[in-house]
Amino acid sequence: MEFYWSLLTLFGFRILLGLSAYVVILTGQISMAQAGFYALGAYTAGAATAMLGWPLVPAVLLGALVGGLFGFLVGFPALRVRGLFLVIATLAFTEIVRMVFLNLKYTVRIGDRTIGPAGAEGFRGITYYYQNGWSSLHIVAFTWACVLVVLGTFWLMDRSRAGAVLRAVGEDELAASSVGINLTAVKVSAMTAGGLVAGLAGALYAHYATYVSQEDFGVLLATFAIAYALIGGTGSVLGPIAGVLFFSLLIDGLRFLGDWRNLLFGVLIVLMMNLRPHGIIDVGLVRRLAFRARPGRATAGARD
Repeated sequence: MEFYWSLLTLFGFRILLGLSAYVVILTGQISMAQAGFYALGAYTAGAATAMLGWPLVPAVLLGALVGGLFGFLVGFPALRVRGLFLVIATLAFTEIVRMVFLNLKYTVRIGDRTIGPAGAEGFRGITYYYQNGWSSLHIVAFTWACVLVVLGTFWLMDRSRAGAVLRAVGEDELAASSVGINLTAVKVSAMTAGGLVAGLAGALYAHYATYVSQEDFGVLLATFAIAYALIGGTGSVLGPIAGVLFFSLLIDGLRFLGDWRNLLFGVLIVLMMNLRPHGIIDVGLVRRLAFRARPGRATAGARD
């Protein structure tokens, strides 16, 4: 049973990471900065509980806020570039964050343990869960409570004017601007929200793993964040969940194939991109499902 709780917890981190990229992609931007926000949330929340003795919830919220703050700061210069240039600019941000943590050495002595970021050796001793007797069930419940709050918030946003504005900017900036939408405010808000959620995911991950290192927050993590949202589809908040399930099935479910797994992994991604070029849950699928779910349609169908 412990294995399944662990798997569910990992799903939660991945879904939050996918949602952080999802909200940015809605505005037509591709950002590789999510890994940097994730790292900032992990180190900040880890330092708050392990070094400063904060309770868990304020520490996790602090990690999320730091991620959101850097999302806000990155959002403004990112407005000056777009497309591949934005990808490169945000990737550079992630690498800067990684290099900072690679060279950051600040440890404190607590009891018989040395705790804190120790450069290339990483940050050990983030043991809040285990010091306070949390079981695997408690950890998965707390993680998924955070996931459901974010999912519910994004679900409501998608059905509000805010969601329509994000999608309008993503589909046609010129048309959106011509009807009075402030592109700067929308894009910076999306980047801030993405940073907030990625920081939250990083904060939760650090406490689950008890050890984080700058090696965990590189290009691969940034690529997966985007892939969860793009392969899963941006037609609904359920898209990143579908993306996480797709990749998790490939990564964890095909381990028995050994090295052949990587070959099949690539083939299945190419196949999926050809069969579902707009993602597993795209806008067309969402509209068809919404149409079929209308109560009036069933009544009309019965009369016919």
